[in-house]
Amino acid sequence: MSLLVAIEGGDGAGKATAAAAVAARLAARGRRATVLSFPRYAETAGGWALGEHLAGRLPRPVTAQAAAVLYALDRLESRPALLDAMERHDVVVLDRYIASNLAYQGAQAGDGADALMRWAWALETDTFALPAPDLQVYLATPVDVARALIAKKRRRSYTDETYDQYEADLALQARVRENYAALAASGWAGRWATVETTRDGALRTPEEIAEEIVNFLSL
Repeated sequence: MSLLVAIEGGDGAGKATAAAAVAARLAARGRRATVLSFPRYAETAGGWALGEHLAGRLPRPVTAQAAAVLYALDRLESRPALLDAMERHDVVVLDRYIASNLAYQGAQAGDGADALMRWAWALETDTFALPAPDLQVYLATPVDVARALIAKKRRRSYTDETYDQYEADLALQARVRENYAALAASGWAGRWATVETTRDGALRTPEEIAEEIVNFLSL
């Protein structure tokens, strides 16, 4: 049975780099591992709509609940690819998964954050029958470090701007990090681990971070 490991964190936390490094470390240990990243902007209707939203091109405002549906739709459309990956690998490493929907949309829902997060989790795991992760890893990255990493990202498929609408909103990013920390501390819907991506003000190497994450799996 394949293990699902979700790498979570705010924008610029280093999730894609960590996910790739974890898969490589697992492969070096003789495990079949692969990475699946969300949203899948170029592969799903939900992903395309999210790209338009994040680039500010949608002609209508998007509520937190509507955004939650779009993120969930992207994963529903990706469900066959996810199940296939689980069938063919020992570990599937996810660059974002369901908790990202909770952290981000909860950060925009005001007093209704808790209810929206519970509703979004039920939508994805119950209604859309997406498998729950075996381990969720929160990459704790300071905002200033994260913004510097975002600025170094290669060009995204959905925008030419340095920061998309979520990335540009510093107050939103702070609330997202608070939500992630709370989800991890409470063990929301299963096992969590928090990994600090900096030490003494400097970024840790992807290899260090990956080794810490892989050690949580006891493989």
